[in-house]
Amino acid sequence: MSHLSTHVLDTTNGWPATGISVSLTDADGALVASGRTDGDGRISSLGPDLLPPGEWTLSFATGAYWAALDTGTFHPRVTVTITVPEQPDGLTPDDPAPHLHVPLLLSPFAYSTYRGS
Repeated sequence: MSHLSTHVLDTTNGWPATGISVSLTDADGALVASGRTDGDGRISSLGPDLLPPGEWTLSFATGAYWAALDTGTFHPRVTVTITVPEQPDGLTPDDPAPHLHVPLLLSPFAYSTYRGS
């Protein structure tokens, strides 16, 4: 299982946002992984099994999604930068790292994100 997953929900229409291209880049901007949201708006495995601690950026190509729905948008791309923490206290380097999930709640003129589970 990948260390990172995401889920995009179209809050305007009340359904999963399918077909959104998502890229994952490291702190230097190098592409690490990419994918496209499935019929449930999810990418269940994005990137390697373990991301090293540090900053990582998810970029969601939302403009094409809204264009396909013939809907104008203020945000043609949503960029979310996250911090992958060091292994939490009490866990050893041999313990699996906690899974990271980044949901995106999307409308044509606003978005919200949070650390999911």
